[in-house]
Amino acid sequence: MGLKDLLNRWRQGENQRAVERVKEESEMTPHERDVDQEDFEARKDDTLVQRDFAGSEALDVAREDLED
Repeated sequence: MGLKDLLNRWRQGENQRAVERVKEESEMTPHERDVDQEDFEARKDDTLVQRDFAGSEALDVAREDLED
C-alpha cells in the first residue's frame, strides 16, 4: 500500500464521518443543536487550554488560589 492509497482511505473515512454527522444533525431539534454547539465550543476551549502555554499559567494561578 502506497502513501497515496493510505491518504485516499483516510479521506474516504473522513467523508463518511461527515455524512453521518450531517444526517445526525438533520434529525436534531433546534434545542439539541444549541446544546451540541455549546458542547463543541467547550471541547474547543478544553483543547486550546491543553495545548496553549497560557493554559498552564492559568493552572498555576488556580493552584495558588487553592493553596491560600
